[in-house]
Amino acid sequence: MNTSRSVDIVHAFWDEVWNAHDPAAVDRFVVDDFVIVTGGETVRGRENFKAWITGFLSSVDDLHLDVVESFANADGSRVASRWLLTGKNNGYLGTAPDGSDIAMTGTAVWAVGADGKLLTNWVERSAWELSQRLNDGVP
Repeated sequence: MNTSRSVDIVHAFWDEVWNAHDPAAVDRFVVDDFVIVTGGETVRGRENFKAWITGFLSSVDDLHLDVVESFANADGSRVASRWLLTGKNNGYLGTAPDGSDIAMTGTAVWAVGADGKLLTNWVERSAWELSQRLNDGVP
């Protein structure tokens, strides 16, 4: 697979799943035994991943994910993306759903199969920093 195709697949995932708020769209992008490792948690399987996304979306109203940059390794089997997630707090990280602004940065590294399906995603995000701001009432 070429590198630009891998990046296009990841960008389509961001738009069609996260920005469209459509967990069911995951079916078009990931394998049945997909794995995501994020926030100290490992979610295994496409159906569990869709449930995890549904929960996440319910805790952040008006969620929008902007891709800052993405790039792929030489054979397109890995894609890295830096992103900015924004929205309104609806109970994110167990905080009071006060509608305050949320902004969180992160990095995702994707394993992309030769068929273009997403296999694994490893995510690092600034959730701790966001938690501190939400709990302290600091913008």
